[in-house]
Amino acid sequence: MAKIFENVLAAVGNTPIFKLHNAVPKNGHNFLAKVEYFNPGSSVKDRMAIAIVEDAEKRGLLKPGGTIVEATSGNTGVGLAMAASLKGYKCIFVMPEKISEEKRATLRAYGARVVITPTGVEADDPRSHYSVAAKFVEIIPGAYSTNQYHNPANADVHYRVTGPEIWEQTGGKIDCFVAGAGTGGTISGVGKFLKEKNPNVKIVCADPIGSILHDMFYHKKALTPPHSYLVEGIGEDMMPDNVQFQHMDDFVQVTDPEIFKKTREITRFEGMLVGPSCGAALMAAIKYSETGKLKPGSTILSLFPDGGRSYLTKAYNEDWMRTNKLASSTLSTTAVGHLAEKKGAKPVGAHVKVGSSMKEAVHTMQTHGLSQIAVYDGSKFIGMLDAAEILRVLASGLLSPSEPVLHIVKSSLPEISADATLAELEMMLKKETCVRVRETGQALTRSDLADYLTQNEQV
Repeated sequence: MAKIFENVLAAVGNTPIFKLHNAVPKNGHNFLAKVEYFNPGSSVKDRMAIAIVEDAEKRGLLKPGGTIVEATSGNTGVGLAMAASLKGYKCIFVMPEKISEEKRATLRAYGARVVITPTGVEADDPRSHYSVAAKFVEIIPGAYSTNQYHNPANADVHYRVTGPEIWEQTGGKIDCFVAGAGTGGTISGVGKFLKEKNPNVKIVCADPIGSILHDMFYHKKALTPPHSYLVEGIGEDMMPDNVQFQHMDDFVQVTDPEIFKKTREITRFEGMLVGPSCGAALMAAIKYSETGKLKPGSTILSLFPDGGRSYLTKAYNEDWMRTNKLASSTLSTTAVGHLAEKKGAKPVGAHVKVGSSMKEAVHTMQTHGLSQIAVYDGSKFIGMLDAAEILRVLASGLLSPSEPVLHIVKSSLPEISADATLAELEMMLKKETCVRVRETGQALTRSDLADYLTQNEQV
C-alpha cells in the first residue's frame, strides 16, 4: 500500500535486516546485519539526532531560531542538519580532521558551519572537538549543545525504537547483538531492551585498537593510553554517559587493517556499500563467533551504522589505503617478480622488431594508438622507441623512413626490483610507459600490469 510521509524525518527507522552469505565464515552460525544506511540521512544517527532535538524542544532548551552545536564525526551532524533545515535552526558542527571530506561537504550542503580540529588530542585539550564545541555554546546566544555523548535521549531512543524493531524483525530469535560504541547510545539502548526480553542474548561491543573502552570494561581503567586510529565514529578516548556497561557482556578489539578489509569485503561480496564501522562490527561478530561462547547455530546480528558513499576517498580509494598501510589488494601484496614470471620472456602486446624500419614502426604505433613502443630482438627486450624521436630524425633528414629503428632505440629505462610490489610498479608506470625488471631485464608496461590484474583480482 502506498504511503506518503509528512516530511523526511518521518521516514527514519524501520531499516531492513539482511542475511549475510559471502563475507562471513561457514562456521555454523547465522550472520545477520541491520543496515542503517536506509535511513534518509544514511546512518543510524538519524534516530538519535531527531530524538535529541525533539526532547530539547519539549524541555524548552532549544528555542525558535536557535543554534544547534555538536561535536560529531559527521553522521550525527547529518541527522541534526536534516532536523534543523525543517525546523529553522542554525547548526555548527565541530569534528576532528580525520573525518572524510565527503562528510564535511555533506554537512555544508545542509547549510551548516563546519569547524575542523586536530585528531588525537586529549578530550579535555582546548583544541579537541569536544572543547571547541563547548566554547561555541558558551559564546553564542541561543546556542544549544545536543551533547550526544552524555544526553540520555540518545540511548533512550534506541531502547524505545531500535531495540523493539530488532526483536520484532527477528521474531525474538537472536542470540547475539554486535555493534560499535562511539557515544554508546545505540549498543546501550538496544542492549537494555534485548536483555529485558531475553537475558541470555549476548551484547558485544566492537572496539578499535586505540580506544579506551575495552580496558574500561574489563579493568575499570585504561591500561594503554588512547591513541589515534583510522575508523571513524566508534571507540573513545573518554567515557560517555551513554556507554552503559551494565547492558553489555563482552568487548572484541579490532584493528584498522582488518576493519577496512572486511568493509571492502561486505561491499564486494554482499552488495552493500557500507562504511568502515560496519566492517568493524562484522569483524567483531566473526571473532566472537569463534570464541566458543555461543551455542552452535546461533543467530548473530551486527548493526551496520552507515553507508560507504562518505568514504569513497578513504576506504574505497586505493592510494589512501596504501598510504595508510591498509591495502590488501593484489597491488600491495604481490611482487613484481611474480608478474614478470607470469609474463615470461615472450613479448606481449604491440611491439616491433629491432630490424623493423621507421615506416613500419610508425604504422604499428598508429594502429595501436601509441606514442612509444617496445623493441625486441626475438624474445629479448632491447628498449623503447619514441614517436617524437622518429619525427625528429626524419624531419631533420638524419635518417630515412626505410632505415631500421635500431639507430634510435632508447635502451636506458627506469628499473624496478623484482621484490618490489605491484603498487610501486603502478606508481612508476603513471609516469613511464615501460619499466625494466632489474634482475631479469624484462620490460613491463601498463598493459602488462592491467592484464595481470584482470586475471588475479582480489578485494
